[in-house]
Amino acid sequence: MTLICSNPSNSLNGSITVPGDKSISHRALMIGTLAIGETIIHGLLESEDVKATIKAMRQLGADIRQTDGPDGNLWHIFGRGIGGIVEPNNVLDLGNSGTAARLIIGIIASHNITATIIGDPSLSSRPMQRVLDPLRNIGAQFVVRAGDKLPITISGTNQALPNNITLKVASAQVKSAVLLAGLNAPGHTVLIEPRPSRDHTERMLSYFGAKLSTEDIGNGSRKITLVGQPELTGRKIIVPGDISSAAFLIVGALITPGSNLKIKNVGINPLRTGLLDSLKEMGANLKILKVRENSSEQVADIQIKYKQLKGITIPATRVPSMIDEYPILSIAASVAQGTSVFKGVGELRVKESDRLTAMAEGLKSCGVMTKTTTNSLTIVGTGGDPIDGGATIASRLDHRIAMSYLILGLVSKNPITIDDGDPIETSFPGFINLMNQLGANMELK
Repeated sequence: MTLICSNPSNSLNGSITVPGDKSISHRALMIGTLAIGETIIHGLLESEDVKATIKAMRQLGADIRQTDGPDGNLWHIFGRGIGGIVEPNNVLDLGNSGTAARLIIGIIASHNITATIIGDPSLSSRPMQRVLDPLRNIGAQFVVRAGDKLPITISGTNQALPNNITLKVASAQVKSAVLLAGLNAPGHTVLIEPRPSRDHTERMLSYFGAKLSTEDIGNGSRKITLVGQPELTGRKIIVPGDISSAAFLIVGALITPGSNLKIKNVGINPLRTGLLDSLKEMGANLKILKVRENSSEQVADIQIKYKQLKGITIPATRVPSMIDEYPILSIAASVAQGTSVFKGVGELRVKESDRLTAMAEGLKSCGVMTKTTTNSLTIVGTGGDPIDGGATIASRLDHRIAMSYLILGLVSKNPITIDDGDPIETSFPGFINLMNQLGANMELK
């Protein structure tokens, strides 16, 4: 456990990049494993979560190598093809990564192999039922703990049935698990989600050669149809900077007086930009520059300058486009003028930690008024006055909770300490050094 203290800070200034997108990195490794030929990945996020996926894909038979490139490491995957993964000799340890666990469960479910997935205490506390139920429909079998929690032993089927499912809750991880399972099933896998969630899996599958279509069918719902048993072909992938990681720097610059920051090469997938929309509604001085496309994903530079924010009400319909950004948005709301209300955020209770409770209780300990219901969070901003701070916050094995409170420490009267900063390595290696280079004052204790 590493104590980290965030002290009141000067402005944040500079032009930087952030580590590669975690969601895209996971999917590139997995789909590259299911493709024929070589996939070359530029800008892969080399975090603990992604390293766990690399190890798991190797255990499932992929040949994955790292070489030096002109702008950082290159990762080469020599895939097995759909239907070609092998039974692992040992358990697959996915550490803290819910994305890796759920998507790999989907891959294995439609292959005639048996594998056991384990994780750290945080991942092992997270329910998997929403993923397992649709995969049972295709013929996979599971041995699980009470509550459908890890460890999970998967017995994949040798005659996968195409799935036809309507999700009750929009979830990119559940959707992706079903689609990845559907790759090795004959016929059409059809999935309807109540509102669009991040579509990295659909984009990447199409990029690799899968036949996949999406259709808006009214009331905000979307129908996705995948033709099973395609031949995927290895591709070159350029992973953009992770907007979920950039979010901490964006909010840090917006709330720290005098800041002027540019973040280059950030992924701005239209289904991931709910945070940017919300910050703009709060009055943020934020510009999207040089929009372009790389490897089927939209990329841009983001210019951020300090500006006093105002409280807003965020509807439940925005949750799928910013589910990971609510912790850092809570920090922005805490120093805004007026009250902010986040609706429909009950899903935060089953992330790496109970993020709804973590934000409400942590902000209260720092002097901010909050209120929660089962499915909402209300934050009364200070109107730009410094937060009292002075608290030691439990990170709860959650990287986003840890980084959010370190950002709050920039504008607090008294330092804010995180009891364990180690989880930050799961998504944002080098976070403390980068923040200090920009003007922050964070120190290891």
